[in-house]
Amino acid sequence: MLKLVDITKTYLAGTVETPVLRGVAFEVKNGEFVAIMGASGTGKTTLMNILGCLDLPSSGDYWLDGLEVFHNNDDTISGIRNQKIGFVFQQFHLLERGSALDNVLLPLIYAEKYPTDAVQRASTALRAVGLGERLSYTPGQLSGGQQQRVAIARALVTNPALILADEPTGNLDRRSGLEVMAILQKLNREGRTVVLITHDRNIAEHAHRILTLRDGKVFEDASPESVRDAQAELDALEAVTVSDEAATMQRGAL
Repeated sequence: MLKLVDITKTYLAGTVETPVLRGVAFEVKNGEFVAIMGASGTGKTTLMNILGCLDLPSSGDYWLDGLEVFHNNDDTISGIRNQKIGFVFQQFHLLERGSALDNVLLPLIYAEKYPTDAVQRASTALRAVGLGERLSYTPGQLSGGQQQRVAIARALVTNPALILADEPTGNLDRRSGLEVMAILQKLNREGRTVVLITHDRNIAEHAHRILTLRDGKVFEDASPESVRDAQAELDALEAVTVSDEAATMQRGAL
């Protein structure tokens, strides 16, 4: 699905060079769920921008879904970004006055050709993330977790080759974060390729493979001892909540 070969990135401020990526190389197969971890300053954001075709490397090669990305002009790269990648960010980046359906339609509006079944596709994407009854809701009428679901639906609507999620649970409470991870795991089980950028080991362990960046390179490429099941964690959290509520009601009746 994607392949990076000796990717470097150096920023230049005046005459001062600051190397951030120092020869990153790895492959992600079709249908994998991969987490990329690293502390602040290790190059996660820079690597995410390159994976998402938002920035160019200083050197190296990048193939996405069989296409050699950076040996093209800007318009072609923009087309690859729009057609091949679905983005989910920490900030939801939703239009506040637009409905959930309006927000999910945006990538199709900016596509080279607006599909005749655009509304149907956007509605289907929202149903896939459990928001089929909230098509007309604006972001202000939705919880943070629901807003992130809209963002995931927006990422799905173009049927991208890759879902690229950058700290998608960073602004959410534990329950909402688990709901988002459960959706990403479900999409992956259905065959979607997911690459997740995170600093949180607990979130990374929901992926089948974890790449750890250190000093601008891939320091470790390994699988967690046990892949965490977000839906099972949600069910357990719900059981605890119900038990606590029952205990509170019992104490109140005494």
